[in-house]
Amino acid sequence: MGEVQYILGIDQGTTGSTALVSRFDVANAQVTVLAKKTVSFEQHYPQPGWVEHCPQQIWDSVRESCLAAVQHAQDVEDSFHKEKISAVGITNQRETTAFLRRSDLSPLRRAIVWQCKRSVELCKKLKLQSGDIEQNLMHATGLKLDPYFSATKIKWALENDPQVRQALDTDDLLIGTIDTFLVAKLTGGESVVTEPSNACRTLLYNMRTLQWDDSLLQTFGLEEVKSCLPVVQDSFSLFGRCRGLDFLTDGVPIYGILGDQQAALLGHGCTVPGDTKCTYGTGAFALMQLGDKPVYSKHGLLTTVAWKHGEQTKYALEGSAFIAGAAVQFIRDALHFVDTAAETESLAAEVIGAPQVYFVPALAGLGAPWWSPESRGAFFGLTRATTKAQMVRAALEGMAFQVCDLLASMEKDSFCEMQSVHVDGGASANSILMQTQSDLSQVEVCRPTNLETTALGACFAAALGGGWIESVEQVKSFVETEKNFTPQQGVEVMQAQRVMLRGWHAAVECVQGFSRFQASLASTGHTK
Repeated sequence: MGEVQYILGIDQGTTGSTALVSRFDVANAQVTVLAKKTVSFEQHYPQPGWVEHCPQQIWDSVRESCLAAVQHAQDVEDSFHKEKISAVGITNQRETTAFLRRSDLSPLRRAIVWQCKRSVELCKKLKLQSGDIEQNLMHATGLKLDPYFSATKIKWALENDPQVRQALDTDDLLIGTIDTFLVAKLTGGESVVTEPSNACRTLLYNMRTLQWDDSLLQTFGLEEVKSCLPVVQDSFSLFGRCRGLDFLTDGVPIYGILGDQQAALLGHGCTVPGDTKCTYGTGAFALMQLGDKPVYSKHGLLTTVAWKHGEQTKYALEGSAFIAGAAVQFIRDALHFVDTAAETESLAAEVIGAPQVYFVPALAGLGAPWWSPESRGAFFGLTRATTKAQMVRAALEGMAFQVCDLLASMEKDSFCEMQSVHVDGGASANSILMQTQSDLSQVEVCRPTNLETTALGACFAAALGGGWIESVEQVKSFVETEKNFTPQQGVEVMQAQRVMLRGWHAAVECVQGFSRFQASLASTGHTK
């Protein structure tokens, strides 16, 4: 057990794929990242509100990142070579749904991304058909009826894409989340699998029975696709062996898979009920470890499977803000306020945003606790004196306000007073944002030494699957903290925070009101 192991972690995200080569020294509870490479890929927007990914482009980005990371690891450590890699761990963007030919794994169409809103009308129709559908779905899946999840994406594709329909009729259709696609590619088509943290995000998997659910399939009129879905295995198990790859030797096992947010939860060592993390990626995703008993939210949160390990299934409360780091991309690429994301920190340090200027980053709708998929983003409080720097700070604060609402909801649902939150993701490197988060939420914000916590979570999953780490609880001993952000105290500070939050909630109400106005225009045909 004391032997050093090398693990390749693959983090297939929304805008890019990251490969991480890590060295595990289990005897000394140390993990060292030897090399990392991220490769971005194209986002496709065929219509407003629609988001798609090309599966081949995803695979190309994974292959390129793995090749580069393995080569770099060899340059860093002379004794390392690809034959020393003991296992692969995978983490992936969830809910994004791929439609493949089972016969050769070729894509039938672009994957429909978790952010995509094309099935909004389908969700409305289902709600009208059955008044208790939301309650039934929440009980079985812990989720809401929303375009975010996979079921209505699948329904839309079967109703609108003749190639998908034909593949189903000829028994040549495979439907899976991105983990299924990656394992199939890595194993040369030999393994068609998933695991509970991904399966539970489809609205078709019962988080209590831990099976694809016939009644859920019937709810969406998807009984026909049950045979098209992958086999569900434990999160830390043998998913297949790699073959035919230029960055790995044949036979390397895939020992762990987790959805990206659950991987980050594990990567932070959040293994005890009440442990909480927030990932600032394309969106912001906060998860609180619940242990072996699910809690149903009364404040707009989701209940999800954290992971399944043998006879133990762990659950988590989750709140999702659809736009976080993507807000920085927006002010960089669309508004051209900055040339690089790193510039936002120095600009924001010079000025005050709230309560003068607010940005509601609802560029892909509002997630928890609001669940308003038709809402759109907006700046509030602009005057002729407003500066670019203030608008940049407002964009950062918009992320923090969203997460503040998520953490407050978690405390109410879990009856647990939160003391700290562990953070990761690209935007967590921004110290202005992290201090703002700490002040608004009045909790300690803990930033780890390695911000690639999601990819590390995949490596931990593989180490657990391979038996090199004996228990999930042992993961905590591997995690190191780089900096803790402590909330400012005092009566005046607390009063100022309350004012800022009131302004934020007023801005959110305005955004929701405008979405209702737009919906009324659409219903009367006055959209041009």
